[in-house]
Amino acid sequence: MSEAVRVRIAPSPTGPFHIGTARTALFNLLFARRHGGTYIVRVEDTDTSRSTKEFEADILAGLGWLGLAADEGVVAEGERGDRGPYRQSERSGRYTDVANELRAKGLAYPCFCTPGDLEAERKAREAAKLPPRYSGRCAAIPAETSAARIAAGEPAALRFRIKPGVVVIDDLVRGRVEIDSEALGGDLVILRADGTPLYHFTVVVDDADMGITHVIRGEDHLSNTPKHILLFEALGVPLPKFAHLPLILNPDRTKMSKRKSQTALADYRAEGFLVEALVNFLALLGWSTGSEDEVLSMDELQERFNLEHVQKAGAVFDRTRLEWLNGQWIRRLSNEELLTRLRPFYEMAAANGTLQRPATDAEIVALIPLIRDRIPLLTSAVTLTDFLFATALEHDRAALVPKRWDAATTLQALAAARPLIAEAIGEGDAALLDAEDPLEAQLRSLAEASGWKSGDLFMALRVAVTGRSATPPLFDSMRLLGRARVLKNLDAAVALVSGS
Repeated sequence: MSEAVRVRIAPSPTGPFHIGTARTALFNLLFARRHGGTYIVRVEDTDTSRSTKEFEADILAGLGWLGLAADEGVVAEGERGDRGPYRQSERSGRYTDVANELRAKGLAYPCFCTPGDLEAERKAREAAKLPPRYSGRCAAIPAETSAARIAAGEPAALRFRIKPGVVVIDDLVRGRVEIDSEALGGDLVILRADGTPLYHFTVVVDDADMGITHVIRGEDHLSNTPKHILLFEALGVPLPKFAHLPLILNPDRTKMSKRKSQTALADYRAEGFLVEALVNFLALLGWSTGSEDEVLSMDELQERFNLEHVQKAGAVFDRTRLEWLNGQWIRRLSNEELLTRLRPFYEMAAANGTLQRPATDAEIVALIPLIRDRIPLLTSAVTLTDFLFATALEHDRAALVPKRWDAATTLQALAAARPLIAEAIGEGDAALLDAEDPLEAQLRSLAEASGWKSGDLFMALRVAVTGRSATPPLFDSMRLLGRARVLKNLDAAVALVSGS
């Protein structure tokens, strides 16, 4: 590209950092990196009734965690760059100046319509089965008359004149899109009567001032783009190139929304999704690698990303695929790296009572070879192994009896297995973990000789020893527990089944 690429995201701090903003930020950053450009973050915080510093901090923290902090603009530490301010709340004087320039050129005019006037117009058009559209009733008021009315204290908004004709969008994803300006709802309010600016105006002024070359954003903004193009033209600045990304959809193909879907990025982080997996997954939400490769690092994504492979159809948020990717990334981590990722989850579980006692680093490291291939999430590790950190085990009597057995068979099996377990298991048998265990062969022989299915015997033992029906490998779990705890749990289970 001949011009230096400058792209931006402009989140509004009116809610938690969500998946849609994260995907848009990632695509902008990848595009900038691919073309040696600059990636800008600015904050659209003019909605003072809903914008909060807490939401802004959440957005910036999420961007930082994903590796999407700004090259220029707002970062957690403040601002960087020489084209700011990068918060709209600090740019009100600039918006007023530009609005006055448009008014002076006759491209904008004061509108004295009251809310009641506008509501009456809306109802009249609705009754006539016409789409909403401002009538333009104030457009022809002479400038001198408008000035006199304003000087007399009459409130007035400022409207931008929408010129007639077809607006053409040469979209880098969707190709040529034509929208007749008749469909834009009439002349556009750019300043309210109290002087505060509206989104369509501020976004164009900001993009123009910050030299944005490419606007990469969600498909839901496509219908706004003709208004923005007309404003860019009125300001006399070069048009940026537009690329509208596909909507993110739920599995039922409804639009993913904050109200109906799990969209907050912090929720996924708290569940134990790795940053590598989330970035990988977000990149594939509407973009194809052009190959069968699916597991890609940030460096690989930066090398390969292009807008040509961004799809037009909606991108389905597939939770199963995300968990699969997360598992792939978990298995890529070294034991030391995985310990670092797991430790906070075990610490949190001990703090909130999910674990009855804290887990040591040595204990977690011993577990890693047993659980690495079995956990889709980091939180799954705690769920899978919490029995190892129990000071007192509570059994479910119904779960102790396998479906094909009765209580008598269960008691017989547990009693027969006990001496074999007592003889085979020591305290701290770490050397036998994740290896062929002689105890397994002995218990299989016991099951065969007794006419039982070994799976039933192993399930009865698993529940008796761990209190869980799903754990790391049974024999590894018993060796991690140690002889004393295994026999204590086994005896407690026998007592519960026998009713003694």
